[in-house]
Amino acid sequence: MVKPASKWLRGLLRAGKAQQRTATRLAKVLFGPVPAPRSKPRSKPAAKAAAKPRARPVRETVARSAVPALVPALGPFATPLPPPRVRKRASPAPGKWLAAHYAPLPELGQLPGRRLSYFLYLPDKPPNVAMRSRGRPLLVMLHGCEQSATQFAEGTRMNRLAERKGYAVLYPQQSLRSHARRCWKWYDKPTQDGGGDARLIVGAIEQVAARYAIDRARIYICGISAGAGMAHIVALNHPHLFAALGLHSGPVFGAGHNLIGALHVMQHGAAARMDAAIDEVLARQPAFPRLPTMLIQGQSDKVVRPVNQTQLVRQSVRVNRMPADTVVTAQRLPAGAAGGRTPAHAYALHDYQVGKQVLLRVAQVEHLEHAWSGGDASLPFNDKAKPDASKLLLDFFATQRRG
Repeated sequence: MVKPASKWLRGLLRAGKAQQRTATRLAKVLFGPVPAPRSKPRSKPAAKAAAKPRARPVRETVARSAVPALVPALGPFATPLPPPRVRKRASPAPGKWLAAHYAPLPELGQLPGRRLSYFLYLPDKPPNVAMRSRGRPLLVMLHGCEQSATQFAEGTRMNRLAERKGYAVLYPQQSLRSHARRCWKWYDKPTQDGGGDARLIVGAIEQVAARYAIDRARIYICGISAGAGMAHIVALNHPHLFAALGLHSGPVFGAGHNLIGALHVMQHGAAARMDAAIDEVLARQPAFPRLPTMLIQGQSDKVVRPVNQTQLVRQSVRVNRMPADTVVTAQRLPAGAAGGRTPAHAYALHDYQVGKQVLLRVAQVEHLEHAWSGGDASLPFNDKAKPDASKLLLDFFATQRRG
């Protein structure tokens, strides 16, 4: 029996409304970091929680095949900490905070193209003897969606650490004209192949390195979320430029290629592409050098889920051609006392070491959502609770130098 036309039309309308709801949901959630929850300022607490003695980290060294590259999940830890309190913002670091832009020269017969704005932090602290002869290390920081470069600098407090260690810090900024939410287009296939935003970021790095005394053997790049995805792309296409790479809450490389595909990667990873994408990079660059990498991931991240970190581990093992007898050391650190002045999430560190060099460090942070670990919680997309991601990254970078 043939269905009446009215029922058929109603079915089409329902299907159309379902597609519209899906599109709306994509527009709201795609790529944007989720702010860490913030509680209202508290009055004087009735009683401070008794400080528990900090347990010593448990260290174990095991030798196993690096090919599966599966980091074991964290075991049970202390009760989740309450949201951090809103606090006053710290005074800015004492160095120079400069604004500039990079504009590539137009090709013959073409109009000028896009330009990339950036901010640069130069420490006030005088360079040490090594820096006077070689130049300062340069750290490139790529913000996430719905962040500006200045907000990212303030939330991560990276400039204050850079001041103490003598680093210059470069903050490229995605334009609103390029993306309405300031997202780096990590999912775009031409960008993954080294074009688009990746080309502009490399141009800005080269411009800064030419204008200031920068140690070309100590240039590092890192980012969060979409910025992590873009940092990965830039490093894979220009591995000789960087001494090390850092990815905080980043998507796996080489998949997506459109908005719906990008959302799928963020939620489910890209198991079908993770090996092939790296093989394509190595085929284009047979002399690909070692690329030391640090991966930081919140285990409660529902925007870029932890499966992405697992697959990024596998990609790093593959791109660094780690042998089967790679030694992996595991270290677990407990949470801080609940209600304390310096909250801390439990976390685990895994180091993948080849010879004397740690080529991969993996940090899994319990209870951390899609936010910078140990950041300024008065700003969105930052979680006050330690570990301090900025310190973790600089500690890792300090051991890496491009030969």
